[in-house]
Order: sequence, then structure tokens, then C-alpha cells
Amino acid sequence: MTPQVGFVGLGIMGKPMARNLHRAGFSVMVWSRSRQPMDELAAEGLYPAKSLPALAQRCPVVITILPDSADVAEVVHGADGLLQHMKPGSLIIDMSTILPETARQLAAAALERGIAMLDAPVSGGDKGAIAGTLSIMVGGDPVAFECALPFFQAMGKTITYCGPSGSGQIVKACNQIAVALNIAGVAEALALGLAAGIDPDIMIRVLGGGLAQSRVLELRGPTMAQKTFTPGFRVRLHLKDMGIVRSTAATYQLQLPFSDLVYQHFQTLVEQGYGDLDHSALAISLGHTSR
Repeated sequence: MTPQVGFVGLGIMGKPMARNLHRAGFSVMVWSRSRQPMDELAAEGLYPAKSLPALAQRCPVVITILPDSADVAEVVHGADGLLQHMKPGSLIIDMSTILPETARQLAAAALERGIAMLDAPVSGGDKGAIAGTLSIMVGGDPVAFECALPFFQAMGKTITYCGPSGSGQIVKACNQIAVALNIAGVAEALALGLAAGIDPDIMIRVLGGGLAQSRVLELRGPTMAQKTFTPGFRVRLHLKDMGIVRSTAATYQLQLPFSDLVYQHFQTLVEQGYGDLDHSALAISLGHTSR
């Protein structure tokens, strides 16, 4: 077996993304710190790696999707990471959401070893990952982007080259602002309607027929009204992403007061023990519902 692509990180997003690569006809080798998702995918015909170095040595292309900047840095540039074992001419595609500066630093370190690295964070949540309809925003070398397109097309629907290394992460930070503030707006709209005794189904139908229409309203409005917050995308991860927003804004000496406010609400939810709920649980912090 000659794997065409390695996949590192098999969480809520990574497992269905790896599965879609396999369904598209790629030979996929997978690795995760947890054995269970590797065994599950092995039963479907994907190949479990014995170790991260073993995957790096076998795969000319490796895709990563991990929780945070430090995790990506360790897997890519750690003492026994990908850069220590991949051959020159290889390609790393990081689809995590991390600091733009980390993405740039890792791409520079990869280039020193003759390895291309793209930052390619995604939007669309677990449903988009399962359906293969993710929005993928890519930063890095444009030639490497063209080489990576067949892999992206197996996992996503909207695939956009955004510019040099770090650009994908900048666009993802902007995406997370829009999503977070949209969740807050939907939650407050529902709070007012519920307080006044309006049927939430009526509110969602009416709002969805006008300028207030959004994917957040469509997908998360009903779960907020029903007080069900099964992830999805976890509160603690959106808090991490809003931290990236704050850090990036500081780099450009930019004030983002509404983003700061939503960051504080996400932080409060984590402190209250709600960090593993769906990010639509922001409704809890706005006081009109409880878990």
C-alpha cells in the first residue's frame, strides 16, 4: 500500500474529512492520539499509522486538523514531528484554526527543509465536514495550492486561495467574528421574542424570510429555542478562536469592541463549565435559557 495522503487529527471535524478523502478514491493513512477513531476508520478501509513518524515517512502529503497553535507546532515542528521525517518536495496542509503568525513561522520552517506548507482552515462545522461542503480558505504558495486542490475538492465546496502564508488564518479569524456576532444576534432576538411570549418557530420563520436570514439562524436558531446544545463546534474552541481574533487585531492596532464582548461571554461560559457545549450555548450567557 502506497498512501497518497496522511491525515492527522480525527476529532469531530477530522474524522469525516478523512472519510471523505477515502470516498473520493484517495489512499489515506490516519493518525490520532486516540486509538478509537483510528480503529473505526480502519474498519472502513483507511490505514492506521503505527506512529506519527511512520505516517510522515510514508505520505508525500499530510493534512492536519488539531485544536490549537501549540498542537500544530508540536506535530509539525516538534522533536519527532512531520518536518523531521517528511522528504523534500512533500506538502503539509494544516486545516486547523491557529494564529496567523504561527502559520507563517511553520511555513518558513518547512520551506527551509524543502517542504511546502499551506494554512487552510475551514468553516461549515461538523455538518459541512460530514457532507463534504466545507468552505476552505487557503494561504501559502500558489503552486502548492494548485497541487492541493484535488484534496480540497474531496472535502469542501467553496475553496478560495487567499494569499501568502497566514492569509487563510486571517480570513478564518474574520469568519469567526461574523459567526460569533451572528450567534449573539440570533440569541438576543430569540430572548426578546420569548420574553414577550412569541412562539420561537414563528420568530425563526419570519426572521428567515427577510434580511435577518442566515445559516446561523437556520441551523442554530431551532436548537437555541429548544435549549439543546450538542456540539457541533464547542464553546471552548470558539473562545480560542476569538482569542486569535483579539491577538490579530492587536497586531494591527485595531479595536473590535463587539468581538471583545462576545469573547467575554464565551469565557464566562467556559468558567461556568459549559465549554464542551455547542457555541450556540452563547444563549445561556445571555440569560434567556439554561442548560
